[in-house]
Amino acid sequence: MNQSLLALLAFVPLLLAGILLIGFRMAARIAMPIVFVVTALIALLAWDMTFNRVLASSLQGLILTVAILWIIFGALLLLNTLKHSGGIAAIRNGFSGISPDRRVQAIIVAWLFGCFIEGASGFGTPAAVAAPLMVALGFPALAAVVVGMMVQSTPVSFGAVGTPIVVGVSGGLNKAGVSETLASNGSSWDSYFQLITSEVAITHGIIGICMPLIMVAVMVRFFGANRSWREGLEVAPFALFAGVCFVVPYVLAGMLLGPEFPSMIGAMVGLAIVVPAARKGFLLPATTWDFPKVESWPQEWIGKLDMTLEPVEGRKPLSVGMGWMPYVLLAVLLVLSRVIPPLKEALTSLSFGWNGILGESDISGSLQPLYLPGGILVVVVLLTTVLHRMRMKDVGAAVSESSRTILGAGFVLLFTIPMVRILINSGVNEADLVSMPVAMAQFIADSVGDIYPLFAPAVGALGAFIAGSNTVSNLMLADFQFNVAEALGLSSAMMVALQAVGAAAGNMIAIHNVVAASATVGLLGREGITLRKTILPTLYYVIFAGIIGMIAFHGIGVVDGLMR
Repeated sequence: MNQSLLALLAFVPLLLAGILLIGFRMAARIAMPIVFVVTALIALLAWDMTFNRVLASSLQGLILTVAILWIIFGALLLLNTLKHSGGIAAIRNGFSGISPDRRVQAIIVAWLFGCFIEGASGFGTPAAVAAPLMVALGFPALAAVVVGMMVQSTPVSFGAVGTPIVVGVSGGLNKAGVSETLASNGSSWDSYFQLITSEVAITHGIIGICMPLIMVAVMVRFFGANRSWREGLEVAPFALFAGVCFVVPYVLAGMLLGPEFPSMIGAMVGLAIVVPAARKGFLLPATTWDFPKVESWPQEWIGKLDMTLEPVEGRKPLSVGMGWMPYVLLAVLLVLSRVIPPLKEALTSLSFGWNGILGESDISGSLQPLYLPGGILVVVVLLTTVLHRMRMKDVGAAVSESSRTILGAGFVLLFTIPMVRILINSGVNEADLVSMPVAMAQFIADSVGDIYPLFAPAVGALGAFIAGSNTVSNLMLADFQFNVAEALGLSSAMMVALQAVGAAAGNMIAIHNVVAASATVGLLGREGITLRKTILPTLYYVIFAGIIGMIAFHGIGVVDGLMR
């Protein structure tokens, strides 16, 4: 079988998922089992993977599914706890003091707060936390998911305290071989790695300035009474101001401090500047925008998350500060758990895993319930029950509501993530073929030749669309991008940076991220609708990243320590 045909076969699971979810508007619970079966058949028959390896990959996927469901459950439990404690009512009241304009609320809650949560924990947590919070503030469930997914862009490369760069890029490249070559050229791995980090930060910074505006414009266009782009663009001065307030400290942190803290620092500085500015009406539009009245919302906008707020009997309402306190605790605990080595070691000491699943030495899975964001979220819930002086009856109701919601997401992810692991693990086979994602990437590179840098971010996005992870996309494709740059005589550092930027953008359309976010607001079954809207900002991101790459290579002529 020739390479082109193999590459096209590798594309089949992705095309099928797109056709079923977006074209036929099929629910993911029906579409993804079909895609899983087709993927397994291609792996067995075309890639000549052993049945044992396909089964081991599927089991690995199930372990990852449990980890993601744990995060979703924690996010839901915190939200439902706040609903029953009066915390959500306090948060909602607080926004009337900042701005009643939904466009401004989206920028503050989804973009700035979401970017901080991404920087602290990653793994799809921002959408899982921000989407239900927006529903509680009065956003339609579908709008909350779409907006929450668009946060999965600029901050993602430095999410989870830099994991996509620290683990993804470092693990994806042949570090020993690269270091040897760098040393012979009078350079070092540390300076090369920092160059990649700086180029990722600068590229994201240029594109990310406009993301709050695009996020709001998409929200207003698809969820406003007038379906108007113009009403979204009215907030452009404030949205661009918020973009600048985030990306300037973000880029500086990336260039000066490395990959661990840009997203968190950008978000903290942004919140410190933007929230007071909004209170004073700085750059806000003259008109206040809101969604149509709830009674007129189409059924597809409405999720099953019941955020009806009843007064908490026998006690006075919580203050705004006390309402927000659990989210402040969440942010603080996420950061401390990632940056204090003894605490990190203590939390990771509880681990359940399976190394060498079914005898496949390179396929393993583990679950660290305390270290995962789900564990931190549950700890915050326990603290909240004390801080808000909750009754056991209300705590029980929160646990019950969260448990019911999680069941639907579990079924879909049981097929989605195992499908992903089969694709990723397909590089070990009896036909001596590269893995399916690498086959797709090679096909794109061979097809476009010298203008490949224009498509490099799209390759990274494709990897993230498959894997649902910037980190995994970098692990799969960083070495491939490195080798293409070497073959073309271009800066490998910049090409790997384009990979990382594209992989961040690909999270906006990653199927299991959409499923996870949808689950938190009770919106399972409408994933295709979300994907049709998030494809727009994804295209914006990869196209502009590609243009920046072309300018960097062929205009500025960027170089690195590996170029001769």
